[in-house]
Amino acid sequence: MTRTGLTDSHCHLDHFSDEEMPEVLARTREAGVDGLVTIGTRLSRADQQKKLATLDTPGLRVWCTIGTHPDHVDEEALPTGAELAAMADDARVVGIGESGLDYFHGKEDIRPRQQESFRVHIDAARRTGLPLVIHTREADDDTLAILRDETANRGAFPFLIHCFSSGPDLARGALELGGYISFSGIATFNRAQSVRDVAKDVPADRLLVETDSPYLAPVPKRGKRNEPGYVAYTARMLAELRGMDDAAFAEMTTGNFNRLFTQAV
Repeated sequence: MTRTGLTDSHCHLDHFSDEEMPEVLARTREAGVDGLVTIGTRLSRADQQKKLATLDTPGLRVWCTIGTHPDHVDEEALPTGAELAAMADDARVVGIGESGLDYFHGKEDIRPRQQESFRVHIDAARRTGLPLVIHTREADDDTLAILRDETANRGAFPFLIHCFSSGPDLARGALELGGYISFSGIATFNRAQSVRDVAKDVPADRLLVETDSPYLAPVPKRGKRNEPGYVAYTARMLAELRGMDDAAFAEMTTGNFNRLFTQAV
């Protein structure tokens, strides 16, 4: 189908029960969202993500990614890039990840393993041509250093910094390497002016939107459980920030999604 609505480029459908899923997806369609990606956080659950990516309904496409979140790298065996690429050889899988670095919890002993896992996921993205969905939290310098090192020494690869909440240096560096940036409900929070400042300046052809649901519900739903349909609230705020109407913003961001997530097209 030709999609004209919004795309939630990052959500976690595995946090919703089978019983409530039909209503969640119905509300998603009603909100003007016609595509979403459910994101893998553990390779041991890759089959579950692939199953969730069969939940297409009339007017709504569903895809998935597979990977291991940096918070879970000490819970699973670390694959090779080739093994991860083989696991992603499925039409329902449109990206690798989420992977990256998360130093928020202060577990310095697992940082080397996070960095190793990050490079494995980069290798898989390079092998498959699928975009790498990058999670980075309080690790801007190391994230950018690895992105630059991998690009300079092993070649470029497609990637997206998801749920952007970092500073302008990371945004600038990621964009210089050809990356895309996605904004979540964080951009609607009162104290997130620095995030809005970045969002206003991201080139029109590199910006995506997401929920990261069930987390980070945007204003005016903050404090409630987030869901994919709420991406419309974040999109509306970002459209206003950039001086666009809702339809033009949806067309722009979904076009960007299609250009990055080529397997979804």
